[in-house]
Amino acid sequence: MAKVNEEIKSITNIDSNGYLALKEFDFNTVVSEEMDGLNTVFERIKMPSGGTTLFKMPADDTDEPSFVKEFSAVILYHHPIRAYFKTKFTGATNPPDCGSLDAVKGYGEPGGDCRNCIYNDFNTGENGAKACKERQRLYLLREGEIFPMLLSLPTGSLKDFSRYLMRLLTKGTKSSEVVTKFSLITATNKGGIVYAKAAFKMERKLTSEELTLIAGLSEQTKILSGRVGFEDVNTEPAVLSGETRMSSAEFQQTA
Repeated sequence: MAKVNEEIKSITNIDSNGYLALKEFDFNTVVSEEMDGLNTVFERIKMPSGGTTLFKMPADDTDEPSFVKEFSAVILYHHPIRAYFKTKFTGATNPPDCGSLDAVKGYGEPGGDCRNCIYNDFNTGENGAKACKERQRLYLLREGEIFPMLLSLPTGSLKDFSRYLMRLLTKGTKSSEVVTKFSLITATNKGGIVYAKAAFKMERKLTSEELTLIAGLSEQTKILSGRVGFEDVNTEPAVLSGETRMSSAEFQQTA
């Protein structure tokens, strides 16, 4: 296994000081200047395929990726996505036959209203699952860092994520108001295949000063998320529609 690298604490020269480092960073100005004419790319925290319980984290040296059992971050923003593939995943980065970046309207074949789509029914896919796969994209910010990262939760992690959000909501708290600890546990699907699913635990509430800073960044992240269509930062998959790009790599987990 590649050795664990020392993680970057900031993309600037600001010393790590929790989320208060955001005070010294003009997010809009810097992103506009640095990414002028370029795609805004969020580095990816990747879920493992199979039963491995290690997250793959972004690293300076792509030849020596960082693997961690758990990490903590604020969920700045999250939203559902869907994708339907006529053929089984083979490892390619081809776009889905039909996909949606809001889980409401699908683009491609069959396209249309996701809620009433025949592929949104159970038993239309393998092992009684839905043929159209559901995921949740989470935009996360770790302490001491400035720019968010993206974690795409597979179908098998969505029930636990929903329960976690409901636990927070019953206490009058939103996911963007706390630091969440992410970890992985093994599970087995109906087909007997072992896979890793994400687990969530509130680590602490943000301070009033942190809340103000995070609220502003959450709104900016929500706007930027609308420009994120491709999955693999090293690949530019084919275009599914004028504004929608995604690849099969994001949906490769079994569950």
